[in-house]
Amino acid sequence: MTTEPNAIQRVIARFPAGAVVAYVVFMLLLFAGTWNAIADILDRRADLAAAGEILDQLDGRKSPSRVTGAATVVAGSLLLEGPTVTVAGASLLQRVTDAVTKVGGNILSSQVELKGVQSKAGYIGVITSCELDQPSLQKLLYDLEAGFPFLFVDQLVAQAPVASSANQEGRMRILLSVSGQWQGTK
Repeated sequence: MTTEPNAIQRVIARFPAGAVVAYVVFMLLLFAGTWNAIADILDRRADLAAAGEILDQLDGRKSPSRVTGAATVVAGSLLLEGPTVTVAGASLLQRVTDAVTKVGGNILSSQVELKGVQSKAGYIGVITSCELDQPSLQKLLYDLEAGFPFLFVDQLVAQAPVASSANQEGRMRILLSVSGQWQGTK
């Protein structure tokens, strides 16, 4: 029995460099396929971790904190905290006061509405009169509505500044009504 070399063996015998090139190309294709599969698995794992973190934040198991631009978003619960409605009202007033002073404003007067005509069940409101510069108003509203706990600007009345001289700009007077939901006792 004589065996005759098949066609592939004849080509390899005739062009040995071609066989080496074909082998290297085949190995590179296997390596690229493996690398692509590993990268896909790592991307899916990162997406799953990010979704789990968002779910933890929404469930209240983890306090969110993030930095956006120049303003730091306050970390904490999504709802107003406090063992009583009075303490929760005080924390809401403190949150609004901190936001106004952070943008360079001054509080003129404030009032906490625990139970009022406009108060909904489970919500606490604060009415604040303050002075601040016009460019600071947008920063204040963003801080209140994008921060934690979730707060809602129910009413905003702005009075244009009265300039005392031609070169100076006056400060705006703002009447701001903010509300947030109290989580109640656990």
